[in-house]
Amino acid sequence: MNEQIKNFWAGVQAEIPLLIGVFPFGMIYGALALNAGLSTAASQLMSSVVFAGSAQFITAQLVHEATPGFVIVLTIAVVNLRHMLYSASLAPYIASLPARWKVLLSYLLTDEAYAPTILHYEKEGATPYAHWFWLGAGFALWFNWQIATALGIFLGASIPDSWSLDFALPLTFIAMVVPVLKNRAAIAAALSAGLVALIASSLPYKLGLILAALVGILIGTILEDRKSSRGIS
Repeated sequence: MNEQIKNFWAGVQAEIPLLIGVFPFGMIYGALALNAGLSTAASQLMSSVVFAGSAQFITAQLVHEATPGFVIVLTIAVVNLRHMLYSASLAPYIASLPARWKVLLSYLLTDEAYAPTILHYEKEGATPYAHWFWLGAGFALWFNWQIATALGIFLGASIPDSWSLDFALPLTFIAMVVPVLKNRAAIAAALSAGLVALIASSLPYKLGLILAALVGILIGTILEDRKSSRGIS
């Protein structure tokens, strides 16, 4: 049990720097969800059940704009395609775990939990209790997200614009992305997605995000395939 606890707290500690940026993001979501017309219960339940910051933000904004349901579903599905890539890269490390662990860890798989977890696996390998590191990182983020959402809902529209809390999210994602940009394919995917997101930012219904995600995935996949076929890094 000592090894489980040790790995769990190592995951929590690795997640703490990212929580600093996530907390104001959660507060903004809580306030935004209420302003979009969602009830207090629905706003909090989205954080507990859906537990996907970008999907929750997009849903709240699109609901506020009375966007058709199929567009909301399509947008969220495309934006969350990245989780398939996360899952694919982590799957070999947890292949031997029982199904109950895989279900729990998949629920806790987010951008912020993935970043320290994949770095831990790449460094330490699939040790017997490495999945407890993932559990610690994921739980720390989940707990932080619930508190932040609740506080945002409680404060609601009283959060002044002068706080400029929205700056924390880009900084958090930069902190997550930079350490994992280790090859040309990853760098090209990140740069191309970012460029398209800027160019297409004026598209309605956040369709620019869909386009950016697709371009980034396409560029990264093409370059990875070329690297594999040539056998070079």
